[in-house]
Amino acid sequence: MSENVFTKLEKRGLVAQATDAEAIREILGKESIPFYIGFDATADSLHVGHFLQLVVMRHLQQAGHKPIALLGGATTMVGDPTGKSDMRKMLTREEIDYNAECFKRQMGKFVEFGEGKAQMVNNADWLLSLNYMEFLQDIGIHFSVNKMLATEAFKARMERGLTFMEFNYMLLQSYDFLYLYRNYGCRMQFGGNDQWGNILSGVDLIRRKESAEAFGLTFTLLTTREGKKMGKTEKGTVWLDPEKTPPYEFFQYWRNIDDADVKNCMRLLTSFPLDEIKEIRENDGPSINGAKEKLAYELTAVVHSKEEAEKALKTAHSLFSGGGQDEDMPSTTLDASLLTEGGIGLLELMVACGLTASKGEARRLVEQGGVSVDDVKISEVSARISQAQLQKGVVIRKGKKVYHKAHL
Repeated sequence: MSENVFTKLEKRGLVAQATDAEAIREILGKESIPFYIGFDATADSLHVGHFLQLVVMRHLQQAGHKPIALLGGATTMVGDPTGKSDMRKMLTREEIDYNAECFKRQMGKFVEFGEGKAQMVNNADWLLSLNYMEFLQDIGIHFSVNKMLATEAFKARMERGLTFMEFNYMLLQSYDFLYLYRNYGCRMQFGGNDQWGNILSGVDLIRRKESAEAFGLTFTLLTTREGKKMGKTEKGTVWLDPEKTPPYEFFQYWRNIDDADVKNCMRLLTSFPLDEIKEIRENDGPSINGAKEKLAYELTAVVHSKEEAEKALKTAHSLFSGGGQDEDMPSTTLDASLLTEGGIGLLELMVACGLTASKGEARRLVEQGGVSVDDVKISEVSARISQAQLQKGVVIRKGKKVYHKAHL
């Protein structure tokens, strides 16, 4: 008999909170059920933070359950205040629709859509046509403002200001769950642990409106051991779109994570056997470096392709062994207008390439001996790269592991 998928998720550390863990375990073990996870279309690509949700969806689909990927065509217009210090940037309907289409294409790599398989729905189909007064009478009456203000999602925003538009988000997400329950037989909502308050509200709304039992489960957020969210670099978010984060950069992100985070990432994001992960020794260089390489290869193969993972691995080996192969490393094509007096300062070049966020940060790296150009360590902050060098192309190394090619 195969292992219960809920137990599998627990063992891999994916389960954070559940409304009724034993009931969920029993249901997932004896019948095929629809469940949903929501994705607000705030950008034109999914990112590393979404990847954990896709991993959970895939685990459940492989166990025979039916994922519903809910695209927030309407809720994206409102913005979830959960975990946000400021109000979300307002997007047009056209921008949201375009982003939703990008999400659809990307999700197909991880979850199998089709008749009797996963479904994709858009809450714009039912939320945009709501009559506001009827909605307040039918749904709003079941929400206590006092309880809403006591949730972490709202408490964190009260000092900086919370708009009434955002205040509606919890009602709309709860209504989504009710709508999916009524129209798709969906009794479970999953989401990141920061969604716990919203999920509980949806479970409660179904109980009040339908006198039925629904369930909610949150999974662990992808964070470092210190609790910082993963998926950011000096250049910004790590995207799943190869045009926004090239496969080699994606590979290198995972290859360069902190030693303390490797085993957790392997448990949460891959299907590597837990016994194998347990054997990794964090204080053993060859063991932890081998694990990092396996993690980076596996995730690059899943998100992009095995071919891209092989290319990234080959490039990394060549660079770190001094081979100099650079055709697949991250690169920046500079505009000639950035050059003055036949060249560009190294500090300006590092900022232009996204290697540092500021000239001050670049200066500190040079002063600490952490920057090389074409394998020559640079010690002068006033160093310049000539136009002739850039026409040929130069390879900048930041620290021991980050390589970047700059050319005109």
